[in-house]
Amino acid sequence: MKLRWSHAVIYVRDLNEMVSFYTDALGFQVSDRGELDPNNSSPEIAFLSQVGSDHHQIAFAAVRGDGPSTTLDHMAFRVDNLAEVKAMAEKLTADGRATGLHAVNHGNAWSIYFKDPEDNGLEVFCDSPWAVQQPQIQPWDLAMTEEELRANTEEQFGKEAGFMPVDEFYTAHRRRLGEK
Repeated sequence: MKLRWSHAVIYVRDLNEMVSFYTDALGFQVSDRGELDPNNSSPEIAFLSQVGSDHHQIAFAAVRGDGPSTTLDHMAFRVDNLAEVKAMAEKLTADGRATGLHAVNHGNAWSIYFKDPEDNGLEVFCDSPWAVQQPQIQPWDLAMTEEELRANTEEQFGKEAGFMPVDEFYTAHRRRLGEK
């Protein structure tokens, strides 16, 4: 059996604010919304997605109250390239509701991390051209060009265990998983 990430359900305090942030700042669309139990008065849930193949990638249930922050560390969303990572960082900065925005180079991925309005951790990343044994965490400057970041990544991680072109890694990875 193969498992792939499908969605996350997060308990929230302010459903409208969370839906607004995820639709306005991150580009999700509401696919459904309603009471958790339509037969009884109950809290509302909203389902959001960015892809046509999934009814929802994330859902928010307005049941959190004033208790502690969620136990979820972060949710990660992959984008196609570095330009999209940087565009998201610009959009989040302009939107102003995300907090703690910072860029992390994992060697195998170029990421931005931030918190949504209710302090849930999020990551938006693209793959780098290389694989390297994880975990690896180095900061990178969002002002860098892709060429500068590529050179920086190779310099920072080139001597680390498992550093190789990403295609070689995935060929070996598929073989280990019994795929062709």
